[in-house]
Amino acid sequence: MIDIDSVKAVAQKAAIDAGHAVVRHWNSYQQDVRDKGKTDVVSAADLEADRVISAAIRTAFPDHRILSEEGAQTHSFDYSGPLWIIDPIDGTANYVRGHPYFGISVAFALDGVVVAGCVHAPALAETFVATKHGGATLNGTIISPSSPNGLIRSVVSTGFPHDKSDIEKPLRRVRALLESCQDIRRSASPVLDIAYVAMGRLDAHTETLFAWDVAAAGLIATEAGAQRGNLEAVPINVPVDLFGGEVVFSAPSIFQELMAQLA
Repeated sequence: MIDIDSVKAVAQKAAIDAGHAVVRHWNSYQQDVRDKGKTDVVSAADLEADRVISAAIRTAFPDHRILSEEGAQTHSFDYSGPLWIIDPIDGTANYVRGHPYFGISVAFALDGVVVAGCVHAPALAETFVATKHGGATLNGTIISPSSPNGLIRSVVSTGFPHDKSDIEKPLRRVRALLESCQDIRRSASPVLDIAYVAMGRLDAHTETLFAWDVAAAGLIATEAGAQRGNLEAVPINVPVDLFGGEVVFSAPSIFQELMAQLA
C-alpha cells in the first residue's frame, strides 16, 4: 500500500531541492547549454535537476519507474503501476536568459492516474502542491481558480511547439483567442501557466503538451477547481491525466465558451 502523503512529501522535497541547486549555480549553468532539437535546448541545470529529483525518488521508492523529459526516448510508454513523471526545468529558454519564469514539476501516478504532484518555481519562491481528492495549495494556502464573466473578460495563455514545421494550428489558435478574449499571454513555462490557472492569475491555458507538462500541473488545476479538456481525442493507450494533445485548462465559468471558440 502506497502512502500518498509520503509520496507528496517526496515530490515536494525533490522539487524544492532541485530548485535550490539550479538557482545556486544559475550563473555557471547559463553558460552550459546544448541543442536538444532544431529550436530546443537543454542546459546543465536541466540535467542536474533531473539527477537530484531522480535520486530522491530512487532513495525513497527504489522499485518505482521514472518518466522524465530529459530521459524520454519515445512517446510509446507503459504507464501501468507506480510511475513518477518529472520535468526537471520547464522553461529552459527562460532560465538560460536569467528570466525567473520557469518551473520544476514532479508528479506520481498509479496506473496512469495522477494522485500527487508538485510544481515549484524556485526563482519566484512559490510551490504548488496537490493530491487526488485533497485539494491544491500555493505555499500552504488553499487555492481556487478565477470566475471571469465571459471569455471577453478573460486572459488566456498559450504556447508554441518547438517543431515549427506546421505552424498553422497554433496560429489559428492565437487568432481565435485574440478575437474572443480580453488578452493572451505566452510565458514559455506551461507547468506554471497551468498552475496560474489553478489560482486565478490566468483564466485559462491551452496548447499541445507532453505528459511531463500536464501531470503535476494538471492535478493542481483540477484539484483547485479548474476544468480540463482536450480538443483532440485521447489515444486509447494514453491515460487522460497524462495526455496533453490540444489540452485546455480553464476557469469553470468560461470553459464551455472557450472550448467552442477553439473548436
